[in-house]
Amino acid sequence: MRVMPGRNDRGGLIRGCAVLLGIACAGGGALATPPGERVEIFREQGIHFAPGDSARFASAEVRPSDGGRLVARTLPLSRPARPTRITAWAATRPVPKAPDEVHDRWDRAGNVRLRLSGGADIEILRFVTAYGGATLQRADVSHLAPLLEGPCTFVGFIDTWTSPAWTMDFGLEYSWFDTTAQWEPALDMAMADWVLPLLYTDGLTAENQPPEGLAAGVEIPAGTRRVVLVACTSGHCTDGRGADEFVTKDHVVAVDGFVVERFRPWRGDCRRFRELNPYCRRWADGSWSSDYSRSGWCPGDRVAPLELDLTDHLGPGPHRLSLRVEDIRPRDEEGHFGYWRVSACLVGWHSR
Repeated sequence: MRVMPGRNDRGGLIRGCAVLLGIACAGGGALATPPGERVEIFREQGIHFAPGDSARFASAEVRPSDGGRLVARTLPLSRPARPTRITAWAATRPVPKAPDEVHDRWDRAGNVRLRLSGGADIEILRFVTAYGGATLQRADVSHLAPLLEGPCTFVGFIDTWTSPAWTMDFGLEYSWFDTTAQWEPALDMAMADWVLPLLYTDGLTAENQPPEGLAAGVEIPAGTRRVVLVACTSGHCTDGRGADEFVTKDHVVAVDGFVVERFRPWRGDCRRFRELNPYCRRWADGSWSSDYSRSGWCPGDRVAPLELDLTDHLGPGPHRLSLRVEDIRPRDEEGHFGYWRVSACLVGWHSR
């Protein structure tokens, strides 16, 4: 099963079924809305960049950092007792400067992720804002249910460089699956037994990528019948031209040193989001900046992950999994370069 998608690197070895099932997010707070309802995590949360004023939009529950580009909130969640569809949603809006102007006109990468105490962050939803436009993104994240319980720390991020810049809403919606109806793949994903964090970086470059790529040691618990890699990757560049934003690159997934998959993230449907991008530039040939095909993303849309079934390659026991991006554009004489935002986790199911 696979769906092609359109500065701190973390990874490492996490061993044992107890660890896989017991990874917890740090923090505390009041009990969240029970399953079957809507859990609102961020509401009209300001995100901006002001190195000396990170806390401008802080509150009793939300802790900003990185000049205000990162916001974090901790609250406890309860895991549903039956198969449940969990939908993540994120709404972003540019802060207005005047009736016909906004403070940040650019398309900005952003995400919401789960901060874990025992491994790399888990990316819940990745998106790229529109050129100065408001958007609403939704994604089925039912496979993350094993981690969405107990005290959880959610981190919201928009890669802006202005102040003020954007507001973000984010939440989770829970709805019961009808298990008496026809079976569907989403229901299968919702019944995962464990989630193992692997990799997270927002700046993989030609200079900092290890020879084997990003890698992590894993141990698959005994009794596991199915393992799926969920990887989200998108290509960008610092000068808005060429690789790795508009020229995609091969991605190589290897298990224990053996290549098991090659793919190229690419989105060729960006034109359909034109109306969401009010401030994108129109060029002399009649094209719009938001129309151009890109490496796994479009301005104004979410970045969909790759789902790759690795059951045949990851039996019970220790393994090493790597993801390498080939031929990343190196830094040139002007200091510009290509880079990739990469996250990955493993999702597992026990024999029943």
